[in-house]
Amino acid sequence: MRPEGRSETDSLYFKYPHFTAPEKAVRDAGTQARVAIVGAGPVGMTAALALAKEGIPSIIFDNKSTFNDGSRAICVARPSYYILESLGIAAPFIEKALGWTTGRSFFRGRQILEFHMPDSEDEKFRPMYNLQQQFIEAFLWQAVAASDLIETRWQSSVEGIEDSESGVRLTIKDPEGDYTVEAEWVLACDGARSGIRSKRGLRLQGENFEGRYVIADVQMDHDYPTIRRALFDPACRPGGTVLIHRQPDNIWRIDYQLEDHETTEDAIRESTVRDSVQAVLDEIGHKGRWELEWWSVYSANTLALDDYRDGRVFFVGDSAHIVPIFGVRGLNNGLADAANIGWKLGWVLNGKAGEALLDSYSPERRGATLDVFANASKSARFMTPNSHGWRLMRDAALSLALDHPFAGALANPRQMTAYTYSDSPAVMPGTGQFDTGPTIGAVFQETAVDGGFLSEKLGSGFTVLCFGDDLAGQLGASFSDADDITIVALPCPSPVAETYGAEPGSSYLIRPDGHVAGRWKSADAATVVDAYRAVTFQKGARQ
Repeated sequence: MRPEGRSETDSLYFKYPHFTAPEKAVRDAGTQARVAIVGAGPVGMTAALALAKEGIPSIIFDNKSTFNDGSRAICVARPSYYILESLGIAAPFIEKALGWTTGRSFFRGRQILEFHMPDSEDEKFRPMYNLQQQFIEAFLWQAVAASDLIETRWQSSVEGIEDSESGVRLTIKDPEGDYTVEAEWVLACDGARSGIRSKRGLRLQGENFEGRYVIADVQMDHDYPTIRRALFDPACRPGGTVLIHRQPDNIWRIDYQLEDHETTEDAIRESTVRDSVQAVLDEIGHKGRWELEWWSVYSANTLALDDYRDGRVFFVGDSAHIVPIFGVRGLNNGLADAANIGWKLGWVLNGKAGEALLDSYSPERRGATLDVFANASKSARFMTPNSHGWRLMRDAALSLALDHPFAGALANPRQMTAYTYSDSPAVMPGTGQFDTGPTIGAVFQETAVDGGFLSEKLGSGFTVLCFGDDLAGQLGASFSDADDITIVALPCPSPVAETYGAEPGSSYLIRPDGHVAGRWKSADAATVVDAYRAVTFQKGARQ
């Protein structure tokens, strides 16, 4: 919502484009799709770019004529920047976003916690970046529009979906009328109110939390650094919680909890929002002018599908799961979904992997969602106690933190980290005892090397890290020209070998999404090659 007299796309700092519907000749000519993607938000565009990276064309359908309005998801975590980098599009995000490492929590006006997310010279990206969703979508769109492999059809809604002999048949409605598209595969990236999910007769399962928040963007000159602030039981919202984030272009995001007696209808009235925002600004000592940009309302839920795959339809992002925003997991979890299904479906359609690889998508990404639930639910109950008992416990911990710093750690939101696919069918058990280094299924561990970073040595497909020269030479002769593999020889001993717990002859097999597919304290070429063929489910491979 925007102030009276301004349209949904009348922003103080962002110019929304307008996208027309496809011309009749274009849509009539394009009624076949290898992959149809429903939803042109950040998740849908990321999935399309991941497929394009593998040479797979796709058509994106979206019923809107522009990007989503408002800042919405603003916190982009370090793992998501590796996804963007793998797609070759991280540069504009880095240039525009505000990186941050620190958060401060206050209880009744007194600071009880200052947390610092892990960061060092061995990390290429900061733990977190603030960037409004409009910019996220705009930067992704620049890459989508530049790709010859991606077609986007705006003002085009999916009115029907049914299985066909060759895949999935979609009925599309645009201003010109209805038509059908035959797709081999469908990625449902159409958000929390997914029409595809509904049309497939599927429902999200889980828990609804009672807490409701208004989110408001204001533009103002305010010299507080890019530090996430959480105010518990502040004078401006007694008994509630307020979150404050700095964003680019002097936009400040304020999230404030609604009390039980406040109706949503009244809370989102412009006059009410203005009064509430002013109270928060008075609380933090801001005396300057400010302008109201945009506002909305949300509640904290932990909901997910039982399976993220329904035949040839995959559910990606919020169509598959809804997670609380605490710990900034929503958008980041969705981008990880898109990267995961993107490389896997691309490899299957390319013939580089067997179709059984697709069976690993749901257990990997649903496992990640359940892990998010476990952490985000703790944060949600702390940020938004859902019972009198929880509120008593929360307030008791906060009161204790006023005089005992250790108790302040309970207010740490436990920010999003990449999930470990330890039980996935697309990883292999390793051999040998490692004292350090990323475990099987974990994301690779970044480290400085050769004046740059290890991530810059990884290939676009699978990568084998070989510690010592002998194994690297053997592997070079063992893989075929058709294998999408990069072999990286690393010195041992060396700082990177120490980070990875490696000795001469050790090896790590890294997947295209950066997760460890296998590791061996002492490897031979045949073992590594067999593992590569197994986790890509190539015909004849030993599973």
